[in-house]
Amino acid sequence: MQTLTLYQNTNLEIIRADIVRGHIRHALFDFDGTLSLIREGWQDVMIPMMVEILRATPRAESETEIYAIVREYVTRLTGKQTIYQMIELAEQVKQRGGEPLEPLAYKRMYHDLLMTRIRHRIADLESGRVEPDQMLVPGSRAFLEALTQRGVLCYLASGTDEVFVKHEAALLDVTKYFQGVYGALDDYKAFDKHMVIQRIMRENNLRGPEFVAFGDGYVEIEDTRRVGGIAVGVASNEATRQGIDAWKRERLIQAGADVIIPDFSQHEALIEYLQIAEED
Repeated sequence: MQTLTLYQNTNLEIIRADIVRGHIRHALFDFDGTLSLIREGWQDVMIPMMVEILRATPRAESETEIYAIVREYVTRLTGKQTIYQMIELAEQVKQRGGEPLEPLAYKRMYHDLLMTRIRHRIADLESGRVEPDQMLVPGSRAFLEALTQRGVLCYLASGTDEVFVKHEAALLDVTKYFQGVYGALDDYKAFDKHMVIQRIMRENNLRGPEFVAFGDGYVEIEDTRRVGGIAVGVASNEATRQGIDAWKRERLIQAGADVIIPDFSQHEALIEYLQIAEED
């Protein structure tokens, strides 16, 4: 069992205390669940859709068994482009004797269902009925501003389609903080977070400790550790906007997170711990 080690009575949980701090120059952020709450509850759309599809196959297990299988691979693939979860769904249908649709058809089906759930949030932001900060993970804007003031260059990368990421980032008024905003493309093999990270590292001639990533999924954590960067897991409770999501926390630790936070509400302590200094 993971021992709980908090930094100076804050909500920062230190998983690996041996990371090299004080050199961060570039930062990558995931979007949904890390900064944005617009798509909160997307798992409650995707997982039931997939369970229903798999329950209709000739060799389907019980609903409970299928739910556990679907939740595992949806969680494991969180952070990758949505199409990968749909590719896995098609494979699961095939394994149970069914005739799968094309993954892109499943993706469109999911997106239609998701938009039914979230379109009112987008409309509220577009009309000004809801302030952008109400749809952000707590402390996000203050943290992004603090990083910018310290000369840290920030990037946004999401498994959601790029056209939607750019629109929703603009609605949340966070685009201005990022050097680049990246999302899923129709040619899904032309983009992934590892490619973005490698490009940032290469073009800026970075060593591992000069790079940090913040995310609530496996992918950005694993990809950051792979290049020797610092991985901060954001175990946000998206529904309540406070506290920690224990499910996310465990999986972020498994993925290799160096630090776990529930949100950015104590961003001053996070900056202090990571030793991100003011610009000279």
